[in-house]
Amino acid sequence: MVNPHHLAHWYPTAAYLYVLWLDALALAWEYLRRHPDYRLDWLRRHRRPQAAQQAAQRWGLRLLEDPALDARDAHPAWLPGHVAVVQIYPDADPPQDGTAFAFWCIPGHKRLLHDGKGLALIARSPGHCLRFALAPGLEDGIAVAYAHRGRAVAPARNQPPSTGFAVAKPRPTRAALMELHTLQALDATLAGASLREVAEGLFGADAAVDWYADGSLRSRVRRLVWRGDALMRGGYRHLLIRHHKD
Repeated sequence: MVNPHHLAHWYPTAAYLYVLWLDALALAWEYLRRHPDYRLDWLRRHRRPQAAQQAAQRWGLRLLEDPALDARDAHPAWLPGHVAVVQIYPDADPPQDGTAFAFWCIPGHKRLLHDGKGLALIARSPGHCLRFALAPGLEDGIAVAYAHRGRAVAPARNQPPSTGFAVAKPRPTRAALMELHTLQALDATLAGASLREVAEGLFGADAAVDWYADGSLRSRVRRLVWRGDALMRGGYRHLLIRHHKD
């Protein structure tokens, strides 16, 4: 039976459903914000502002972000600019059929923020998160050019960044389910739960009936706990360089 003192916030799986639709950048934040040393740096930020800047860079950020905010509300500014961020510049020599910047045509809930280097735009819609770096002098309606690193998606000519992004996924992928279980298992162990308590919380008490040392369920839970700890303690950086695939 699960110790009630270990339940806290991790036991109800429904609280983690938002994880199913996070991209790689948002997942990286979910792991980083759970690191005890990162949370300590956040608490110390006002006492030593200069050290706070250095601490942010040590974690791979331009600025420290509040670890109490999950990926739905947090907007961590990663260092350096990520491949998933599309950069938008005023087009100095636009063709006649050039693309115009249309802020309100971008789908989803939009959030503008300054990430310590420049103005950033984040737009979230079901199953998708679009990130843009906005160059100085950018105005709604002017001709723009897009730049992107690696496999980041930039709109085609004459196509505002709105087409094709607002389609909700019919069901979560196996990879997304693994991230959900990994984060839930990580929170459980940080709260002091045993491996068996983690198993009961993630898969139900009935699934843990045949719990024994070399059982498949125990091995599965152990891997989830190990994976969560590894991602929290620096492994999240690999998510920053991984292109998120639908």
